[in-house]
Amino acid sequence: MNILILGSGGREHTFAYQLAKSKRCENLFVAPGNAGTAAIATNINLSVTDFAAIEKCVLDHKIHMVVVGPEDPLVLGIVDYFAETASLKDVQIIGPSKKGAHLEGSKQRAKEFMLAHAIPTAGYASFTSETLAAGRLFLETLKAPYVLKADGLAAGKGVLIIQDLEEAKEALAEMVGGKFGAASNTVVIEEFLDGIELSVFVLTDGKNYKVLPTAKDYKRIDEGDKGLNTGGMGAISPVPFVDDVLMQKIEQRIVKPTVSGLQKENIDYKGFIFIGLIKVGDEPFVIEYNVRMGDPETEVVLPRIKTDLVAVLEATFKQNLDALHFEIDPKAAATIMLVSGGYPEAYEKGKTITGLEDVSESIVFHAGTALKENNVVTNGGRVIAVTSMDADYKKAIKKSYQSIAKLSFDRMNFRTDIGFDL
Repeated sequence: MNILILGSGGREHTFAYQLAKSKRCENLFVAPGNAGTAAIATNINLSVTDFAAIEKCVLDHKIHMVVVGPEDPLVLGIVDYFAETASLKDVQIIGPSKKGAHLEGSKQRAKEFMLAHAIPTAGYASFTSETLAAGRLFLETLKAPYVLKADGLAAGKGVLIIQDLEEAKEALAEMVGGKFGAASNTVVIEEFLDGIELSVFVLTDGKNYKVLPTAKDYKRIDEGDKGLNTGGMGAISPVPFVDDVLMQKIEQRIVKPTVSGLQKENIDYKGFIFIGLIKVGDEPFVIEYNVRMGDPETEVVLPRIKTDLVAVLEATFKQNLDALHFEIDPKAAATIMLVSGGYPEAYEKGKTITGLEDVSESIVFHAGTALKENNVVTNGGRVIAVTSMDADYKKAIKKSYQSIAKLSFDRMNFRTDIGFDL
């Protein structure tokens, strides 16, 4: 097969790394890719939301399978575009239809879906600039802290958790007033759930599903999970506090009703469901749905899948996942993100990265990197994910930190406490 991966981050490099192992992968392309994908695939410089350019690329390179990494093309309807374009309709594209992607594209839609299919989640209400007064009154009915979410896509930055009621009212006014652009035209206010977060990943062909390894990521920039939100500073898999009893609850109360809900609503969905959960006491609740794999969770989930990933994705497209023998590596995986100094605020690009060839005990997944005159340089806020596998997560984390000691770039930053709360 000739395979095209859309995206440019650590998630896409991980997909490329896993797909390149398959005997069935003949030619591998990544658009736009990064310095890491350039070493194992052919990078193609195009925008992931330029569907006409993607169509031309698929036809020019005789692509059989397309794996969509980020959410934007899915929310904009790339799967529908393929289904409706005669020359593309036989290409195996992995991802949900536009209607399915709306579960991530709109927080309000996700909440309505959960309510309709009796999936446990926090109580909520939605407000706009026209209903700002009602929103302020709703906040008064809740206990602190107050959770405010931009309804639309805000690059992982559209969620505010505020302790003070007056501050929350002010933040609501700012959000519906355009703080996050069109993404916060509608704001979802939720009751706060106090617990520990984790992520469960499901691959569904629209009828059948496979539960992938669990993962936990660390979003804040500073030690002890403090400071500004980022795209993720590290992750571990599996989650040590998820026992068989909790996993059974998650599957029965959340995974099964989600997949059957998609069927009941006639939603075409052949791809990944990323379920963001919170464990309150011993009970799981859904915080959010994403309609693709997470980043940096992909960097710990995919390396643990032992089954040929091309075969897994083909079974997803052809709707015969139930017949697939699916094998997970019992080893634990840990990934630590190296980020640019200043991230998640202003940072500089173009810093030379050294030591990449010295890492042998871990897998180096490139996120924000580029090639410049034969050097690998920084090209984003999150630069590299260093993933290791070992008998347990503590050993895997230790291995990643040992590998990080060999890497360097100007103002390189990372958290030294990934896994601290476990």
